[in-house]
Amino acid sequence: MTGSTLIDMSPNLTLVVATGALFIAGVYLLLERSLTRVLIGFILISNGVNLLFLIASGRAGGPPLIGEAEPAEMSDPLPQALILTAIVITLALTAFVLAMAYRSWQLHGHDEVQDDLEDRRIVRLAAKNSPSFTDLDADEVTESIDEQAAEARDETQRSDS
Repeated sequence: MTGSTLIDMSPNLTLVVATGALFIAGVYLLLERSLTRVLIGFILISNGVNLLFLIASGRAGGPPLIGEAEPAEMSDPLPQALILTAIVITLALTAFVLAMAYRSWQLHGHDEVQDDLEDRRIVRLAAKNSPSFTDLDADEVTESIDEQAAEARDETQRSDS
């Protein structure tokens, strides 16, 4: 290699560990049933992605403007643009999930995602038709899923009317 300089592209270990911690905590919170925890998990993962873009962009350099710095010393503007785009997308999705959590709080007094009766019915029907395992719930003598659905409160109706 004549006349070329080697650029140190090794990432900062602290940033790599911080990115991993953000991803781990974010995934853990995404698996919760509370929309507030899901929102915090989503924000942590998006911050981890932004930090990952920052790590992948390499070392800091001069501004990417012709005449301001030598082309070999300029920083890459693409990761910066990706981070700005990710911030805007995160803001929009945060507002959406926050609106869902607020609406759930208005309707139910909590923000936990509940099981759908129709989903449980489909799972039980699939379990009856599938010979690979036995469904212990299917042998119980209780009210049927249709009776449970008829007794369940319609969540679109207000309870005070």
